[in-house]
Amino acid sequence: MTFDQRDPAFIADPYPAFAALREAGEVHHHEQLGVAVAVSHAACSAVLRHRSLGRIWSDVKPVEQFMAFNLLHRNSLLENEPPTHTRLRRLVAAAFGRGHVERLRPWVADLADRLVDDLVAKIKDQGQGDLLAHVAAPLPVEVIAELLGVPGEDRHLLQPWSNAIVKMYEYGLPPEQQQVAERAAAEFVAYLRELIALRRTNPGSDLVSDLVAVTDTDGARLTEDELVATAVLLLMAGHEATVNVIGNGVYALMQHRSQWERLSAPEVMPTAVEELIRFDSPLQLFERTATERVEIAGHVIEPGEKIAALLGAAARDPLVFEDPDRLDIGREKNQHLGFGMGIHYCLGAPLARIEVEAALSSLHRKLPGAVLAEEPNRRAEFVIRGLHSLVLGAD
Repeated sequence: MTFDQRDPAFIADPYPAFAALREAGEVHHHEQLGVAVAVSHAACSAVLRHRSLGRIWSDVKPVEQFMAFNLLHRNSLLENEPPTHTRLRRLVAAAFGRGHVERLRPWVADLADRLVDDLVAKIKDQGQGDLLAHVAAPLPVEVIAELLGVPGEDRHLLQPWSNAIVKMYEYGLPPEQQQVAERAAAEFVAYLRELIALRRTNPGSDLVSDLVAVTDTDGARLTEDELVATAVLLLMAGHEATVNVIGNGVYALMQHRSQWERLSAPEVMPTAVEELIRFDSPLQLFERTATERVEIAGHVIEPGEKIAALLGAAARDPLVFEDPDRLDIGREKNQHLGFGMGIHYCLGAPLARIEVEAALSSLHRKLPGAVLAEEPNRRAEFVIRGLHSLVLGAD
């Protein structure tokens, strides 16, 4: 018993299939994906925490055709294990710890207000407007660009690069789209090398300047390739996740009107953000590779074999979440795995929470009568779950 990740009905609503899998067992071998998949919250947590299950990067082949894509991942915080991961995370966390998230909080709130104002104007003028195009997509790109210190005239480049590169994480991607991803990676790498060179001679108050300057206790610094990989990871992880939390989340709120109306109470915003991440996870699957023989919920993974945590399945586990298929933005006990767990827990989680809360708060305040103008078109990908558009009107 598994699921067909190419089936449009599964893409539209994978959660019944996940529930059936959980009832049958905590871990299953998925023939199409070629990996074992953990579907219970306990098994997914074990996969994410186990020190013998790591992110072991293997270059995409043929290597000569994917030089930039492989460089980004070979040097990434996400794709390395200790001791390399320990060194990278310590340096990146030290740069992040210089007040960047709090520095951006009022700026993000102001940006969200401006973007929502554009959406409201579009709805007043034309009767409808796309939340993704006007708010959800530009917000995280602008935030990451501001964080990194990307000049305003270059920020339009970032979203197309990110969109192309993340396609590589889907299963069965056609060769032509793989080449588009590699070209985007190469262009992004070249751009960031120029930006890093500028910050070495002309530092600012941005994160790239701090990443260039930060040193470890032994005086070690991030290499240029590590700097580039870190910046790209921040964009791709921060952009894709935030776009889809906002898109999936507002779509869910439009379908659960009583929950949308509860957003009028500001104190519910923090729990609302966590619940929207849980309810329709923007990242459905996260892989690990065994470095030695590991047993998860009775399933043995041999060295070199992979197992995936199905985060969307874990988020609906009734053993952890009361009435898990119910959207409850006031949910207090919410141990979702949307930001990961263990040593790879998302460094950007605090910033992502600020972005989602700012978008929800501004949208509800400025467009309380928001309604769906048309049924949204869901993206066909399984791993990264999101919508192509979310067209809203006003009641």
